[in-house]
Amino acid sequence: MKYFIASDIHGSAAWCRKMLEAFEKEQADRLILLGDVLYHGPRNNLPDEYDPPKVIEMLNPLKNRILAICGNCDSAVDQMVLQFPIMADYAILSLPAEDDQPDALVYLTHGHVWNENHLPPLCEGDILLHGHTHVPVVREHETYTYINPGSVAIPKDGSWHGYMILEKGEFVWKRLEEESFGEEKMRWKRH
Repeated sequence: MKYFIASDIHGSAAWCRKMLEAFEKEQADRLILLGDVLYHGPRNNLPDEYDPPKVIEMLNPLKNRILAICGNCDSAVDQMVLQFPIMADYAILSLPAEDDQPDALVYLTHGHVWNENHLPPLCEGDILLHGHTHVPVVREHETYTYINPGSVAIPKDGSWHGYMILEKGEFVWKRLEEESFGEEKMRWKRH
């Protein structure tokens, strides 16, 4: 299974369009959205081509391929217009054993509740995957690894507009900007 992981679209039709172009190009099986789909939030400037109705129009046809998590900017009102569930606080993916690595769980969440400072129930070797900070990162802790794909629409701390691919236990961060579309920025595999 090939997963396309993205976070923090924040209602940007321009960046959602680029994200969906990348999703098609990557030929991923599922699109995982880690929250903050439609609203830009009070702490963010308006993203490029802010147009939540257009984002809805682009995402709803993919409803059977989307797994979405609720972000701090998502609400029950958003759920009324999106045709796929977005109100779950978390979801779990199972990573099968590979290369002498045991099975592990990937705990998917937005990051405003469960994060490095407030851990969900994790076992040794599990992965905490969330957005929210808009900064791509992989940080190995003693018992778990924290991963963040960054932001589709509003990157922060000098990072790039991007997404992540998860396939065969390997995480790959890629860019969405036109001049470097699909360029690999980071790569991490369990070891």
